[in-house]
Amino acid sequence: MTSSSPPQDSLLALRDLTRQFASERQWQAFHTPKNLAMALSVEAAELMEHFQWLVTGAAHELDEQARTGIRHELADVLLYLVQLADQTGVDLHAAALEKIALNAQKYPAAQVQGDARKYDRY
Repeated sequence: MTSSSPPQDSLLALRDLTRQFASERQWQAFHTPKNLAMALSVEAAELMEHFQWLVTGAAHELDEQARTGIRHELADVLLYLVQLADQTGVDLHAAALEKIALNAQKYPAAQVQGDARKYDRY
């Protein structure tokens, strides 16, 4: 039986592809943590541009061109994030699980359900 979900090591596969891509272009010297963090921020800002003048940014407000642009910017954000994690020795999967656990402590479901305020505001 095959599964449609990505393999558990899909972040590692992306890491390997980004390493190969940079190596083939001799870009490793430019992929410092500082530069990657800056590039990540720029790509996140480019993602926000697709939502900038929408009333709510809900899915029904997005045409096909916007959806394509969003998809490409999300990919750029992910790829820079994977590269930054690689350069700083962060296991993204483990870090995400750790952060979910920390957020569960910070935002107990019974206490914050339906409330968007920050944890220190209730």
